[in-house]
Amino acid sequence: MSVTPGQPAPDFTRRSDDGRTVSLGALRGRWVVLYFYPRASSAGCSIEAQRFEAALPEFERLGAQVIGVSTDTEARQAAFRDSCRLSYPLIPDGDRSLCRAYGVMGTLGGLLNMASRATVLIDPDGLVAWVHRSGNPLTHVSGTLAELERRTQGAPTAHAGV
Repeated sequence: MSVTPGQPAPDFTRRSDDGRTVSLGALRGRWVVLYFYPRASSAGCSIEAQRFEAALPEFERLGAQVIGVSTDTEARQAAFRDSCRLSYPLIPDGDRSLCRAYGVMGTLGGLLNMASRATVLIDPDGLVAWVHRSGNPLTHVSGTLAELERRTQGAPTAHAGV
């Protein structure tokens, strides 16, 4: 079942590829951009990840933490981080429980046992604010940033660590 705007975001505490503990609860008070991608190091996912990295200063200015999730292993995620020079956390979801909780296992990605390309914007109260499903890695980041800007206009931002 997919998450929908207004409902509480499924909570999680996971170890990222670089050993950091990433907890949605610890990010309360801050916007979270939780993006799911099908396969680390594929052409489309590399483009998308690098675009998130390039836009990271804007996401941070708006008080948001970017987190990437795929069904790849920790080692594959770490290699992806290095090849794309990423600084935000990547969560390996080998058991697919996080992808299932957010409803992103499906369509072509589900048939191949991978996540679909999707972004869930979680508000500072831990509620799903917006869900974007797009197969286009070229416009996915700009659309997410535009939505976050729209939602945070005039709102003070809080900053918390991962």
